[in-house]
Amino acid sequence: MRSPTMASGSPGSAGLSCPYMPIDPINLTRRLVNIESISYHEGLVGAFLADFLATERYSVERMGVEQPDVSLTPGGGAGERFNLYAAMPGVTPDVVLSTHMDTVPPFFGCTEDDEFLYGRGTCDAKGIIAAQVAAADRLREAGVKIGLLFVVGEERDSAGAKVANCHPRGSRFLINGEPTDNRLAIATKGALRVELRAHGRMAHSAYPELGESAIDKLVEALHDVLAMPLPVEPEIGPATLNIGLISGGRAPNVVSDKAEAHLLIRTVGPSEGVKDEITRVVAGRAEVSFSLDLSYVRMRKVGKFPTMIAKFATDIPSLTAWGEPFLLGPGSIHVAHTPDEKISKRELLDCVDLYVDLASNLAKS
Repeated sequence: MRSPTMASGSPGSAGLSCPYMPIDPINLTRRLVNIESISYHEGLVGAFLADFLATERYSVERMGVEQPDVSLTPGGGAGERFNLYAAMPGVTPDVVLSTHMDTVPPFFGCTEDDEFLYGRGTCDAKGIIAAQVAAADRLREAGVKIGLLFVVGEERDSAGAKVANCHPRGSRFLINGEPTDNRLAIATKGALRVELRAHGRMAHSAYPELGESAIDKLVEALHDVLAMPLPVEPEIGPATLNIGLISGGRAPNVVSDKAEAHLLIRTVGPSEGVKDEITRVVAGRAEVSFSLDLSYVRMRKVGKFPTMIAKFATDIPSLTAWGEPFLLGPGSIHVAHTPDEKISKRELLDCVDLYVDLASNLAKS
C-alpha cells in the first residue's frame, strides 16, 4: 500500500532520516474497486476503509445511515450502512476532503493496463477516495489540519450526506470529489427527481370503452412535459430533462390500470418554478411527486487552478455545515456510470498533488 521514500528533516539515528512511506493511491484504488458497494450495499467497503484508516493512526468514526424500505429499493438493502469520518485524534480540521463510497450498478472488478485502471468506481468515486486518502497523508505530515469524510447514498438520494450534515466537525472548507478531469468546478447543476404515477381501470382490450388506460394518460402527460421550455442560465447552460424509467400495465390484451415514469431534471436555478410548471402541465392525469431536490451551486475560483462547469449534481448542497465548498477530482464524468468506466493512473497521481495544493492554500487563508 505504501512505497518508502526518505522524509527530509525527520529525526533519525546516526545522521540518517526516518523513512516516510506515502500511500499508493493506485494500489488503494484497485483494492477499493474490487469491493462491491452499489448503493444500499456500502457496508463492506466502509468496513475496509475504517480498518485501513485506523491503521494509519486516524481516529475513525462511523455515522449510521438508515437503510431504506427494501420493498422500494431495487435489489433491496444489505447489512450495516454508515458514513466514515476520520481525523487525527483531538484535531479540529480546517479542511475536509470528501466523496462517496457507493457506486451505480452493475458491479465489475478492477482490471488494468499500463495507462488506465478499469472497473466500477474507478473514477466515480473510489479512485477519488484513494487520491484523497493519499493527499490527507501528505497534508498531515506537513502540519495541515485535515479530515476525511466518506458518505453513502450519493448515487440515489444523498442520504449519507444529509446525516453527515447533522454532525459537522468545525471545518472551514470542504473539498468534495467528483470526476472533473482535475479541474476546479465553479458551478454545478442541481438535480430534481420527478415521479409520475397514473391510475386507470382494467378492462378487456377488445372493449377499451369499458376501461380507462393509465398508460395512455401517462404517455400524454409525458409528451406535454417534454414540450415544456426549461430555464437557461447563461454561465451554466440549459436545464435538461431525462425520462429514465417507465413501467406499467398488465398484459397486451388488458387495458392498463397503473403506469409510472421517473424523470430527472438537471436544474440551473431555483426548482420551484419547474415544479409548478410540471404540476400544471400534467393537469391531474397522474400523481406528481418530487423525491429528490438538490440545488445548483456556484463556487469561487482559486489561484491558477483550471476551471469547469459541472453539468451533474453532487452531495455539496447536502453538506452545507462542513464549510465553504469546492469541487475537484480525477477522471471523466463521460465514462462514469458506463461499462467503460476507467481512470488514468497519471491523472490519479496528479490529483493527489492538486488536493495537497488546494487544501494547503485554503488552510493558510
